[in-house]
Amino acid sequence: MVIGCLAINAKTLIVYYSYTNNVRQIVSELSRQIEADVVEIEPAEKGLDYAADNYAIGSAQIGAIKNHPDDSSSYPAIDPVNVTPADYDTIIIAAPLWWSQMAAPLQTYLFHNGNAMAGKNIGLIVSSASSGISGVEADAKRLIPDGHFLTPSLWIRSSQTSNASSMIENWLKEIGYATLTSGIDRVNHEAATDFTVYTLSGTQLLYKSKTLDSLQAGIYIINGNKTCLSR
Repeated sequence: MVIGCLAINAKTLIVYYSYTNNVRQIVSELSRQIEADVVEIEPAEKGLDYAADNYAIGSAQIGAIKNHPDDSSSYPAIDPVNVTPADYDTIIIAAPLWWSQMAAPLQTYLFHNGNAMAGKNIGLIVSSASSGISGVEADAKRLIPDGHFLTPSLWIRSSQTSNASSMIENWLKEIGYATLTSGIDRVNHEAATDFTVYTLSGTQLLYKSKTLDSLQAGIYIINGNKTCLSR
């Protein structure tokens, strides 16, 4: 049996969009608590007043996506993002809620990059005035169909933004973030000298191997025990 298997050199990416600045404040606090690369998603068309006419622009964008979720032309254009999700083990998505759905520009990013997040740990933080976040969670799971979603998601209401530090701290503990991103603590070679390694879906990758060096970053089952994050 392998015991004490934790993460090796795990990297975290935070991807967010913010219009009213609430999500930006949340991400700023999150970045103070964890080490991560941060990417802000920005619409390609500048100067749009999303708040005008009761958020008519955002409502229209969300409607277009809901009507044709598999059509790339339904998603608003965003600025290029020079980051490769495959380079990261954990991806935290921080999203504002628009009409009970994930903000449209962030949906655009995930539409084009969600498949590259397969097998990654996916954390979700949602900012809203009062509405529940189930619609945003559904959008995230639709756009990242093979992500390993960490539960629970973190819901921060607009009124809580300025005092979100403790909520973020508690959420990181709930999802076991420290375990996901720490280095290997100990692998007991007296208890197990050969490693049999499987993917989460049960595919065998290594059989009675003396080393784990060939594994890329990801989550694996080793010798039938609890999953661990390799390099």
